This record gives sequence, structure tokens and C-alpha cells, in this order.
Amino acid sequence: MERAGRLIGTMKLSPGVTDPETRAQAAWRVAAGKKIAAKTRPTNLVRGTLVVEVEDIVWQRQLNTLRHFLLRNLHRELGEALVTEIDFRPMPRRIAPQRAATARPIEGIQDPVLGMLYRQSQKKATA
Repeated sequence: MERAGRLIGTMKLSPGVTDPETRAQAAWRVAAGKKIAAKTRPTNLVRGTLVVEVEDIVWQRQLNTLRHFLLRNLHRELGEALVTEIDFRPMPRRIAPQRAATARPIEGIQDPVLGMLYRQSQKKATA
């Protein structure tokens, strides 16, 4: 899917190809360039405003100063003024899945109903 997005992003998109949000997201990668596109992710197009998630507040501030250049590049790439504003927002922190250090014993379940359900499921699994 990422390769398809990259391919669509490198093409000049005509107005009838796909929906406006997809067109704006695909054009972002070309309009922003490789370095900026690697640190950002376009998420939504809301009433002409392209919402772009950035890595942190520093990137948000830097890209706010480049907003007009990026809008001009988007207009040139899309062939129309589909995007009228860009809203840069810091990405929410993504926490990687973590493995539990040890399994909890049955006695560690505080809720009596959940403890009973857990014991019943253990009996079914061993039967």
C-alpha cells in the first residue's frame, strides 16, 4: 500500500482521479520533499485544511514558517487550490507493545467475578 501511495504521489493528479483527501495526502509527499515527508504524516482534509502530524513541537514550529511554500507546492502539484491551509500537529506518542515480566497468579485477581471467570477458562483449557 505504501508503494502505491508513493507512486500516486509522484504523478500529477487530475481532479477526477480519486477523492480530495486521498489526492491531498498523495500530493503532500511530493510537495513537501523527501526529508519533510519522512518526518510528517498527512491525516485528514477538513474544509480545505490539510491536517499534518509532525514528530514533535520543534518540527511543528519549523514547518509553520514554511507553510506558504508548502501550500504553493501543493497547489502546483494538485493543479488546483484544493488545500487552502495546513495545520501542523504533533503526533501522539506511540508506545511499542511490551511483554509482561511475569504472569500474574490467580490470587492476584482482585475482582471476584473476573477471578471466577479466569478459573473457569483455565479448567476448560485443561479439559
